[in-house]
Amino acid sequence: MRNLDATFAALADPTRRAIVARLAKGDATVLELAEPFDISLPAISRHLKVLEQAGLIARERDANRRPCRLVGEALTDVVHWAEHTRRAWEARFDRLDDYLRELQRREQSQPDPRPTKEKKHVRKQR
Repeated sequence: MRNLDATFAALADPTRRAIVARLAKGDATVLELAEPFDISLPAISRHLKVLEQAGLIARERDANRRPCRLVGEALTDVVHWAEHTRRAWEARFDRLDDYLRELQRREQSQPDPRPTKEKKHVRKQR
């Protein structure tokens, strides 16, 4: 499994998440990736470098172009981690549900141990 900390850190930025979403549709050049953003090309390049270091994208050489592509294995690691964590939490919640049902069952089967207070009717004196 790759370094999940680097993956999550890279995906923490909304611009980088948007770049990953765009690359999920297909390969793109830096200019194509930069088009929807109101930031400089060097800033886009820095975002791409972070994504590349996290193993989320790869840059290739294609004649005069350098298209970027998504590396699905890094996202697969995130999915595996999330699924494992989800299963662990579901198991904990299932045990909590069982415990709460057992408490309710015990409460319903036992009489109330608190003494009841009876109101005494006191006649007013004149």
